[in-house]
Amino acid sequence: MTSRRVVTPSERPFTGLYELLVGDEDARVCEDIPESACREQPKNFFLSLASYFCSKVGDQVASASLVLPWLLGAIGAPPFMAGLLVPIRESGALLPQLLFAGFIRPFPVRKWFWVAGSVGQALCVAGMLIAGLLLSGTTGGIAIVVLLVVFSVSRGVASVASKDVLGKTVSKRRRGTMMGYASALAGVAAAAFGLYFSLRAGQQPDKDAVLALLAAASILWFTGACFYSFLSEAPGATGGGGNAIVEGVRSLRILRDDRPFRDFVIARSLLLAVALSSPFYVVLARENTDSNLGSLSLLLIASGLAGSLSAPIWGRMSDLSSRSVMMISALICSALGLLVFALIILDSVVLSWTPMYATVFFVIGIAHSGARLGRKTHLVDMATAETRASYVAVSNTVIGVLILAGGLFGLLAQFAGTEFAIAALAVMSLCAALVIARLPEAQ
Repeated sequence: MTSRRVVTPSERPFTGLYELLVGDEDARVCEDIPESACREQPKNFFLSLASYFCSKVGDQVASASLVLPWLLGAIGAPPFMAGLLVPIRESGALLPQLLFAGFIRPFPVRKWFWVAGSVGQALCVAGMLIAGLLLSGTTGGIAIVVLLVVFSVSRGVASVASKDVLGKTVSKRRRGTMMGYASALAGVAAAAFGLYFSLRAGQQPDKDAVLALLAAASILWFTGACFYSFLSEAPGATGGGGNAIVEGVRSLRILRDDRPFRDFVIARSLLLAVALSSPFYVVLARENTDSNLGSLSLLLIASGLAGSLSAPIWGRMSDLSSRSVMMISALICSALGLLVFALIILDSVVLSWTPMYATVFFVIGIAHSGARLGRKTHLVDMATAETRASYVAVSNTVIGVLILAGGLFGLLAQFAGTEFAIAALAVMSLCAALVIARLPEAQ
């Protein structure tokens, strides 16, 4: 469905900025959203942008692959607990989504589920801060891991709601652009945090710095919830609601009956290699350089810059061809992994050079940003209003299971060496690119 908004005088300042950011003569065209939502699109665009920005900055400054492992080390938690963080963070947010989709489906307005999920994440991060202040050793580690489980479940609720709300409030060919701007601004903010703490390296204890990051993340998630609550969301389809477990199991049938969706899930499964690669580069950095606040800050800066510089480009490209964005990201990850593997085999001297790891993290950050934006835009654009919630829930549940299986790469790193885990993920990324090339265009 395509319609064109009529701009009233009161809307013009807001709409003018919207048209400037969208950047084309058809900015007032609404595609694939309810006609009643067309007039509200500029406001919804900016509210979504602000909410996603807060969420994305919170993700980066409370990262389960960077910041939380530092906190566990600072409070003296057992080392094995750090290995639980990423699988819990990812699979805990994805696995329950089939149940969430069945529960959310009967509600015609779903933005409040995103708000509740964001508040839940904020409270959990605040709880981790308190645990870091008051607890230590195994007790502190258990408290943080348990809070991360609740955090992940809250994130799952928000994830199911967000794709559906986005599909009703922001037009097709605008969604990738909006998410790209949010990722870019979040990257700048994360880089600023990293720069601040790099300047204070040696002046402020590592534990205090990490707790300050958690405090900032908690405030950001609360703020994002406030912005999202003001979205103007038209009531959506409620068919398919009912018993959450029954509807969840029934939704799995689309993997059998819907071939384009099944092919996308296969491609997204292989694309997991991009996300799974990052922790192994962090391990290399910790093994070969000084593991201190300065190193953490440098990786935060690299990650932030990667997102801020690449996300707007990825976002615009996703609105043209999300398939191409996913494929390019997979190829970048594959090439980087094979290059690093070669450097390790050749015992290159650059392996002890901290800026080398910042460069590696910058490149993998670009690939990760593209993979996330590409697959999110592709999923939302290939779905209809009736299938979007089921698509999101089923694909995320499948990926949640596979992320748990991704722990096998950790075993490979432990017994064969980190370099072989990186090489295996590079090959997996190459396979992802080959499968993605066969997907139909969603735009």
